[in-house]
Amino acid sequence: MGEVRKLQKKLRQIENLEIKISLTSEEKYKISRKAELRSRLAELQLQLSGPQQTLGIVGDGKKEKMKRQVEDAPEALPSQTPPASKILKGEAESRAPASPAPAARTRERGGEAGTGRQQDGTQAAEVSDHCRSASAGRSDPSEEQQLEQEEADFTSLRASWEKAKFRLRRLDGHNDIVTCAVAVDNLVVSGSRDTTVKVWHVPTATEQKNLGGHTGGVTCLSVPPPEYCKRLAWSLSLSDRERFLLSGSADCYVKIWALSVGQCVKSIYTFNAVTALCFVPEGDGYIVAGSDGGKVQAWSWHTFENCQSASAHQEAVTSIQSQGPLVFSGSAGGEVSVWENRRSARDPLRLLHRWSGQVTGCRGGPGGRLTLSPRGDRVFLGYGRAWLKILHWKTGTTSRLTNHSSITGVTDCVHQTGGLLIGSCYDLANGESTLNLFSLPQCRYLASLTWPDAPRILCFAAWTTGSGDHRWVTGGRDLIVWEQLPSSGKRRGDVTVRRDGGLDSCSLESEGDTEDDEETDDHEDDDDSGGAGEGAPAGAEDGGPGSWLRCVLQ
Repeated sequence: MGEVRKLQKKLRQIENLEIKISLTSEEKYKISRKAELRSRLAELQLQLSGPQQTLGIVGDGKKEKMKRQVEDAPEALPSQTPPASKILKGEAESRAPASPAPAARTRERGGEAGTGRQQDGTQAAEVSDHCRSASAGRSDPSEEQQLEQEEADFTSLRASWEKAKFRLRRLDGHNDIVTCAVAVDNLVVSGSRDTTVKVWHVPTATEQKNLGGHTGGVTCLSVPPPEYCKRLAWSLSLSDRERFLLSGSADCYVKIWALSVGQCVKSIYTFNAVTALCFVPEGDGYIVAGSDGGKVQAWSWHTFENCQSASAHQEAVTSIQSQGPLVFSGSAGGEVSVWENRRSARDPLRLLHRWSGQVTGCRGGPGGRLTLSPRGDRVFLGYGRAWLKILHWKTGTTSRLTNHSSITGVTDCVHQTGGLLIGSCYDLANGESTLNLFSLPQCRYLASLTWPDAPRILCFAAWTTGSGDHRWVTGGRDLIVWEQLPSSGKRRGDVTVRRDGGLDSCSLESEGDTEDDEETDDHEDDDDSGGAGEGAPAGAEDGGPGSWLRCVLQ
């Protein structure tokens, strides 16, 4: 097992080295060994899997037996994303809670998982007894009928996704990796390490504008809602239909762009490299940014004055998302903080909870990259492993959702859209990239989407058309637009839809079942460190497990 982990580490290093702008001869030599290391890793995987299991085999959905899922706590704030009508019919009925797994009920009787955890050493975590109360009423015939209906709805939803077809179109224009992307009406906006922001017209797949102005790699984008754009548009004598875009960069600037004219209308200097960004549509509106030094800062959308600067995390802030009046920030060290917007002119963000990497289980090492997506009282976390973590942010309890059937899979981003949870996955062993779809709120596996020579997906954005079809955009080495095609049509899609038997048989697991979900030997000495040199910190020049963020900031 130790050799497997070392091979995983070396492959992570190589994957991150490949996205660096310039390489030394020693780094080029390391990259040349990629095929050799993959072959050895695949051989070891087969040996470890044994005769009873072969990793990565695609199962037949009709023959696989679905395990019962562990029931999640009720959601306080449901997703505001409208469901896609053609694919997600019946999703409302599927929101009925799933039956708890027998193992979960055994754990509840023996002791609650996570009760020993504390909020930064001060507040003990509590576990909801919602599963127990649900389990107590299982003998009710009406509930049995409800469960049967839920299972039928899920089966129908799964069947519809097995027939899903997408057309893929690559948007060529960036000359470096795409680090972030957002959707605005019929436009896609992408930011790249090449320092540019580009605006694309989706129906024609053409570049509309090239927004140059940053002097460092663009790391994050955000779009204020239309109602918050009107006042700024009026003050600039622009159309009341003008849309604005926020971009953050390693050059320490947050820039505000008017998309119709393609001009920067405001620049905010932050004194720190900007690594995460979001717009909070509460009150007059707030711009919230995170930095590579762990700071979270807020600016008033009305006056553009800095109204808060807090040392929120010990390491770089890698993700910020808003949900109503709440703001969630995640760091490279695996910390997650939850803030409440008080709509005040000074210090509008009040810290509600802060959970350390030890609690979240997302301690990816220095320079790691954590992405988050909040939903009600849960936060879905992607952190470069084969699993998604689910943090109940009010109590600090966590569960794990398998996102790859092999330990060589890594998760780069997680996203929610139209009743779906979507996790990207990249297999270090064979270079295969997929998007895994799960139904919400139960997080049950639906299908996996891939295509030939699919690149590693580092960012994801999604929206639905007026007819209810899905449109997605993925970024990384390539910027690709996904357009859903009618499943009943004769036109063939560009995407392969399949079921992974390893995921089909997995259920949500409480943190008590994840003893093996610890840091691998990412910090062990590498006897083949190449150009890093002895004594070099992990994740620095040798492209450690979280060096993607550092590459962006170079």
